[in-house]
Amino acid sequence: MSTIYNFTAERMDGSLQAFSDYQDKVLLIVNTASKCGFTPQFEGLEALYEQYKDQGLVVVGFPCNQFGSQDPGSNDEIGAFCQKNYGVSFPMMAKIDVNGAEAHPIYAWLKEQKGGLLTDGIKWNFTKFLIDGKGQVIDRYAPTTKPDAIKSDIEQALANK
Repeated sequence: MSTIYNFTAERMDGSLQAFSDYQDKVLLIVNTASKCGFTPQFEGLEALYEQYKDQGLVVVGFPCNQFGSQDPGSNDEIGAFCQKNYGVSFPMMAKIDVNGAEAHPIYAWLKEQKGGLLTDGIKWNFTKFLIDGKGQVIDRYAPTTKPDAIKSDIEQALANK
């Protein structure tokens, strides 16, 4: 059975992140954008990370420019924006595609594990996936779901990890 731990991704600094490093952690994976109406969700994502990181939550951001070209910058520019404007301290990966032939393998797997309402494809920035401490997808949340609304699910996942 495949888990999130089977994958790696490039971090913003160019180093590789093995998701096996996150075993026994609860992950909240989010495709992000710097120039989107949902961009203020970075604040809520950082708040969740700060509140629960010592209990085992890791928020992981994947910048994506596939929706309205709302993240056109380089990895360095995106990282600087997130840090300066929202104090983002959770791991940010290098910019990727989440849909189409060039979709990152993590996103191909995530969509396979938990499809969307009308389509399995990612519909917009800030779609969120909650992963349990065993590397399996618990749930998928729409871009309109604010990070704060996921708190009880995160707490339950942390209690069960």
